[in-house]
Amino acid sequence: MAILVMRPFPDNEATAAALREAGYGVLLSPSLRFEPVAVRDEPEAHYNAVIVTSANALRGIEGQPLLARLRSTKVFAVGDATADAARAFGFGDVESASGDAVALCDLVGKRLREAGQICYLAGADLSRDLGTDLGARGYQVTTLTTYRMTPLLHFSEAVEAAFGAGEVEAVLHYSRRSAQSFVGAVKSAGLEISALALPQCCISEVVAAVLREAGAARALVAVSPDENAIFEVLHRAIPLKRRVAKSGKQ
Repeated sequence: MAILVMRPFPDNEATAAALREAGYGVLLSPSLRFEPVAVRDEPEAHYNAVIVTSANALRGIEGQPLLARLRSTKVFAVGDATADAARAFGFGDVESASGDAVALCDLVGKRLREAGQICYLAGADLSRDLGTDLGARGYQVTTLTTYRMTPLLHFSEAVEAAFGAGEVEAVLHYSRRSAQSFVGAVKSAGLEISALALPQCCISEVVAAVLREAGAARALVAVSPDENAIFEVLHRAIPLKRRVAKSGKQ
């Protein structure tokens, strides 16, 4: 029995390791493929802050002069994991909003009292345009698209076989686009009834809405948009005590 993780590589590997450590079996089925995008940077531009909502935005400029030039700039990250990624990429002054896009905008508003120039490192598909949100607060925002996530609309043979054998216990979803890709793969494989009947553990209500619209009856939402909270949802849906009892462990 296993938990299906739809998160893209390489973040899915860390999630899988944490789940295995907790005692769950894991199947990985990346629903999106990361692709860096060529950035049209202006070397003379000066920014008072950088905002990031995903570690992928930093991966997209890895090895580029832009990354080296921005490292001395204050970074506002949407959550703790993204903040940790920014530090790993060499940024020294990093602060996490520990929340969502709204929390990130509020944090910027508190820390940057005077409207300044902000560099928004973003993906090609925006669920929320922070440039517009912060622009309404008086900030000048330059949005640099550094990556795109391409949907992978088919499961591997191993994952389809696991569904057919009833070996998938629950599915973890970390983004709206990932959930959309999952729905596409489910329909392509003809697994709408069995796959959508499983607990769908979602990092936010926005993600859950995609699954409910597709017919999922058990779209469960984390209390906060972070991995610890989504794991708590999973623990409630698939208690470890039940797994231990099944395996015969003491």
